[in-house]
Amino acid sequence: MSLWHTQPDIDHLNALLKNTIGEVLDIRFEAFSEDSLSASIVVDHRTHQPYGLLHGGASVVLAETVGSMASYLCIDPQKFYCVGLEINANHLRGIRSGRVTATAKPVHIGRSTHVWDIRLSSDEGKASCISRLTIAVIPLGQDAPSR
Repeated sequence: MSLWHTQPDIDHLNALLKNTIGEVLDIRFEAFSEDSLSASIVVDHRTHQPYGLLHGGASVVLAETVGSMASYLCIDPQKFYCVGLEINANHLRGIRSGRVTATAKPVHIGRSTHVWDIRLSSDEGKASCISRLTIAVIPLGQDAPSR
């Protein structure tokens, strides 16, 4: 049984990144399965830190982008919206070039929260970061929870 309330459409997801940080950092949605969504980020001068490695913040932007969109695809957007509540990241390996791919899989899909396990890996398949994202699912007409 599929996880998705709305069937993922990769072209539509990529179009949603227009005029966002995702477009600036060249994030691309690439694939989905019954229980996962994947996107990648370029590793170049836009995403490097001063030592020429992928900036940890860029990894977190990718993780939150793919996890947030996965939550959006799990809800009825006529009744709810999703916002990030908490994210953490463990950076495991430095990456200097290519693309890094993040795959989000659900840990918990509840009525008011979603929790995602997001694994980032290099073009060679080597793990570079593990992230966990918690999303608040909010009924339309309500404000986001204060932090």
